[in-house]
Amino acid sequence: MQGLEEALEELGLPATDNHTLPGSESRFPDGGHYRIEISGVERASSLETLVREAERQSVPVHRIIATVGGATYLTHQELDDFADIARDNRIEVVMTLGPRRAWDTGRQIVTQEGLVSGMRLRGMDRLRHWIRDFERCTEAGFRGALVADEGALWLMDQLREREVIPPDSIFKLSVFAGQANPAGARIAEMLGADTFNPLADLTLPMLSAIRSAIRIPLDVYLCLVNSMGGFVRFYEAAEIARIAAPCYFKIEPGPSEAEIYAPWNPPSFHDDMIRERVRNAAVAMELIERENPEIRCSPAGGEDLHIPRARG
Repeated sequence: MQGLEEALEELGLPATDNHTLPGSESRFPDGGHYRIEISGVERASSLETLVREAERQSVPVHRIIATVGGATYLTHQELDDFADIARDNRIEVVMTLGPRRAWDTGRQIVTQEGLVSGMRLRGMDRLRHWIRDFERCTEAGFRGALVADEGALWLMDQLREREVIPPDSIFKLSVFAGQANPAGARIAEMLGADTFNPLADLTLPMLSAIRSAIRIPLDVYLCLVNSMGGFVRFYEAAEIARIAAPCYFKIEPGPSEAEIYAPWNPPSFHDDMIRERVRNAAVAMELIERENPEIRCSPAGGEDLHIPRARG
C-alpha cells in the first residue's frame, strides 16, 4: 500500500505504536503528570469515608467515578448531599447514569456472543431517559457524566453546544466503549469526550501512541476488578505518567463490577471498599516517587477540575 505512513501522519496518527517510549510534553494546567481517580463511590457516606481516608493516607483524590450502580438509585436529597460533600472538598465527580444496557429489557448483551454488541443504549426512549437522569444530576450540581455509547457522546456534545444542558458539562468516554488505539481515541475526542478511558490491558507503546494522537487526558487503570483481568500496574505507574501525561490513574480492585456495585450492598461494604482503594492509591504514589522522583502529582482541588456547582 503506497503512501500509508504519509497518510497516517497527515491525519495526525502515528504509523506504529511508540516503541521508543518518548516522554509526553503535555501536562495538566498545574504542571502535574498525573492525578488520582477513585472509582465506585456509590453513596454520600462512602464519599465521607473517602475524604477521611484520603486525608489519613495523604492522597490527593482529584476525581471520583460515582454511582456505578446507577444514579437512579439515589433520591434527590442523597444527590444533593453527595454534591455538597464533593464541592466542600473540591473533588471532581463523574456520575454514572441509568438506565443502561445491564438494566434494560434486552438480554442480548449478557449472552455468550452478545457480549460483543457493546454497552449501547437501545432505542431513543432509553437514550432520552438516560439524558433525563443527567438532568436530575445537574439539578444537584454535578457537572460530569460517564458515557459508554459514542452516539450518546455525540448527542451530549451537541446539547452542550446548544446549552440545552449546562455548557460546562464534561463527558468521560468509558472503558466499556472498547476503544484501544489512536484512531479510536481521536474519534472520542472529536465526538466531544473531555477525558478518555481506553481498554485496560494496553502496553506502554500502545499508550504512548494514543497520547501522540489526542490532547485530552488519558484515564489508565493501575488496578482492575478480577472479572476484567485483575492486574496491578503499580510499578509501571511512573513510566505510564512519563509517556502518557496528563493522565488519571484509575484504582478499581475487587471481584467484579456486578458484585461490588450492587445497590443493595450495605454502607459498611462500600466504606471498606473505598478505604482499600485509597490505600492502593497511596501505595502507587509511593512507588512512583521511588521509581521516578521527577514525576509530579497534581495538588488536590485544582482550578480546572469540574467541581459540583452550588445550587440555587
